Amino acid sequence: MLKFFSEEIDFKLPFPQKTSKWIKTISESEGYDLVSLNYIFCSDEYLLEINKQYLDHDYYTDIITFDNSEDEGKIESDIYISVDRVKENAETFGADFEVEMRRVLIHGLLHLMNYTDASEELKLQMRAKEDECLLLF
Repeated sequence: MLKFFSEEIDFKLPFPQKTSKWIKTISESEGYDLVSLNYIFCSDEYLLEINKQYLDHDYYTDIITFDNSEDEGKIESDIYISVDRVKENAETFGADFEVEMRRVLIHGLLHLMNYTDASEELKLQMRAKEDECLLLF
């Protein structure tokens, strides 16, 4: 089950059905069963509070992924995305907002499928995988 929500902001994801199908296709192609995935769109301030409360980080970020799965190969997660940060990143990188939003959506999913960006080399690999996934939209 895949759902999209917003907290304390008015945001509607463009093309929600197409996006859901795209996300499900990617998770299945990687061998994962998408049990429950909630994307929660929020403001910078809302996500900053989550970052402070749960991760003890006092800085803005575009995404926080909570992996609630107890079984290997199953995706159960809540992913919080700052729409403010995605808009700013799109402007900074000269990207279309919708494309940048899809990149962030898939970035969270990739973390749930054991992709990481803990080093420069791994960041490059993750970026390449994001690009590959974006082509499938």
